[in-house]
Amino acid sequence: MTHLEVANFAETWGLLFLFGMFVTAIIYALWPANNETFSEAANRPLDDE
Repeated sequence: MTHLEVANFAETWGLLFLFGMFVTAIIYALWPANNETFSEAANRPLDDE
């Protein structure tokens, strides 16, 4: 394998991998079951405890 082939592979599949990870993170953040967890974490600095 030449450097050019490795670079092309990394550009193509790396982009697809990072895009897939981005979509996964968005789905996780917007999943309805996680709403309570994120709301508690957002309000934690405001608690008087």
